Amino acid sequence: MADIVVLGAGISGHTAALHLRRMLPKEHSVTVVSPNSHWNWIPSNIWVGVGKMKKKDVVFPLAPIYQKKGINFHQALATAIRPEGDEVEPRGAVDIRYTDGTGAEARLRYDYLVNATGPKLAFEKTPGLGPDGGNSYSVCTADHARHASKALAETIAKLKAGTPQTLVVGMGHGTCTCEGAAFEYVFNVDHELREAGVRDRARLVYLTNEAQLGDFGVDGMTFDEQGFETSSELWTSSLFRERNVEAILGAHVHKVAPGVIHYETLDGEMHELEFDYSMLLPPFTGAFLKAYRQDGSEMTEEIFAPSGFMKVDADYSGKPYAEWKASDWPKTYQCVGYDNIWAVGIAFAPPHPISQPRTSPNGTAIAPAPPRTGMPSGVMGKTVAMTIRDRITSGPTAKAHEASMASMPAACVASAGTGMRKGSAAAMTMMPVVPDYSKFPTGRDLKGTTGEIGLSGHWVKLMLHHLFIYKAKALPGWQFIPE
Repeated sequence: MADIVVLGAGISGHTAALHLRRMLPKEHSVTVVSPNSHWNWIPSNIWVGVGKMKKKDVVFPLAPIYQKKGINFHQALATAIRPEGDEVEPRGAVDIRYTDGTGAEARLRYDYLVNATGPKLAFEKTPGLGPDGGNSYSVCTADHARHASKALAETIAKLKAGTPQTLVVGMGHGTCTCEGAAFEYVFNVDHELREAGVRDRARLVYLTNEAQLGDFGVDGMTFDEQGFETSSELWTSSLFRERNVEAILGAHVHKVAPGVIHYETLDGEMHELEFDYSMLLPPFTGAFLKAYRQDGSEMTEEIFAPSGFMKVDADYSGKPYAEWKASDWPKTYQCVGYDNIWAVGIAFAPPHPISQPRTSPNGTAIAPAPPRTGMPSGVMGKTVAMTIRDRITSGPTAKAHEASMASMPAACVASAGTGMRKGSAAAMTMMPVVPDYSKFPTGRDLKGTTGEIGLSGHWVKLMLHHLFIYKAKALPGWQFIPE
């Protein structure tokens, strides 16, 4: 009998756990550890953040799903891993602290471990950033989005009363990722302002660490439109011009004071931007798990990067950006030094940036971090689940399944509005996520890299919302819905 422990119940962890339970005989245990009691379809937090959906539309409790499927569930925070076991038993272990109100601590044993802890929302890296004691809003969680929606409604009410307002949406730090989420939110805000008839009284600003629009942390894309190549920069810029959204590029936010954002740009200049409403995303770090040897000595630096993300089968040699290759990216997500531990989704450490790293003359890093969310996260979760299945059923030497982001496609649909007849969307696909210049002149296959704008993309976004919540609830036939 094998015991599998999955840390985290986001897209990667939840996907891995459901597939493991589906693929393995019942004598093998599958256990999920998550500090959250509910699953959240994070892409739809955007709609919660503008009042088009309620919190209940994007979350559901995990415990009933896991109980029904025969998955053990601990509402707890993982604090440390012990790959070699401890003085009691030479078998892998995880230290956890319950977040169900008890605060109790425990140690779980495992034969196989999947680290899918996701990101820590590092609001503290920018003074004054964030909704909890800070001066800005967020859509990173359903509760954050709900609070953002309330504040946005109050801002629209002021606009209706004739008071001009400045709204700022974007990145709260120079090393943020998930530019696509801010991009989507700014156009949802634009949509709401137009629906309310107050767009002409509002100044809407997109503040980003991207050096160019359309970068999205993946160094931009090239699209083939009717035989002509166009860049995602030109494609994206047209949306900003059409909707009259101002863009401030290459920005690092140093501080968010009440009503004022203090930021630096790539030229080293310092600026202030006054605002009435702001939604700024935080930078991400790893969960900062500790790691210990069997004798109790710490070994955290051996398997975790300084960022808190776990090192896997990637090239961490630190080669210059100009020398990196697509092959540097992980394929199996197996932890360095251990053939029974994996890190998936945002939990693994990227070997290098995808977008060109840049610093200001002051030495401030201003560059998007690599995105590892959504579709790629789900694919990683299922891929690792298949590897664990094979090693349990066929033996520990079974070949690991692979899912490199350098060969993996991804789709992003940035929608505005939720109705069937109103709204629009910028729908983008890329193949692969990490550019491979050894195979494609533009880094990606033009046949699988596209950009379209229109109502049809909005329908796709709405369909995906319902499909993936259905899948996450493990309802009949869930396994046939692609990751």
